[in-house]
Amino acid sequence: MADSRFTGTSSYIATDDLSMAVNAAVTLERPILIKGEPGTGKTQLAIEVAESLGKPLYEWHIKSTTKAQQGLYEYDAVARLRDSQLGDDKVHDISNYIMPGKIWEAFAAEEQPVLLIDEIDKADIEFPNDLLQELDRMEFYVYETKELISARHRPIIVITSNNEKELPDAFLRRCFFHYIKFPDQDTMAQIVDVHFPKLKKDLLSEALNAFYKVREVRGLKKKPSTSELLDWIKLLLAEDIPLEALRSENARSAIPPLYGALLKNEQDVHLFEQLVFLDRRTNPQ
Repeated sequence: MADSRFTGTSSYIATDDLSMAVNAAVTLERPILIKGEPGTGKTQLAIEVAESLGKPLYEWHIKSTTKAQQGLYEYDAVARLRDSQLGDDKVHDISNYIMPGKIWEAFAAEEQPVLLIDEIDKADIEFPNDLLQELDRMEFYVYETKELISARHRPIIVITSNNEKELPDAFLRRCFFHYIKFPDQDTMAQIVDVHFPKLKKDLLSEALNAFYKVREVRGLKKKPSTSELLDWIKLLLAEDIPLEALRSENARSAIPPLYGALLKNEQDVHLFEQLVFLDRRTNPQ
């Protein structure tokens, strides 16, 4: 169990609900399954939990080709065959060809670590179930060396999902679940302040108003996220965009300046252009 409670860090604004969820998962000794819109800080959460609690971090980023076994270990039979053909003496010790995965590394840590299993829904549908026993029992067997690997300390496990696939019920039952809601305007102001502490209040207010108006537009293929807002504000400052260009009355009659930081595909840009055209016809100056 962690030595202290997670409350966020100087660079990561955690809501009370999120902090409570992380601490509940630690208390229950269960993985915490994090879902939420892209850009809400799901992956970053594990990094910040490790920093906040002063614990080592092991990151396992899942791809569509990732197999559960790779998180435990991999046996390089090809390398062993090649070495045997070359007459290398190390072929007599099979452990030379066993490569520990991120779960093994976390199990072997000298102090309680944080283990991130990132975007678990990218893998095959059976991937989560293939890890059930290992994450439950905190141990696994290496058949090649006839060795049982047990966790020295139960890791704090953070699992993220983008909802690309439904996760199996048996897996969900073993997790503590939390959905990171998209930050409201007050929380977002705190997040922006962490990154731009000297930003003028009136510019922050107008930028946030324009940003949330963009997010409210129906039919957007991809709503802009927190990271895109931060990029946009950085550009507004770099290009010295006048405050008037962001005023709410102007936002209705023009696409936001430097919109390429917010709108990421031609469909959404076209949608905005149509809305601006209709607004100008309905509300001529």
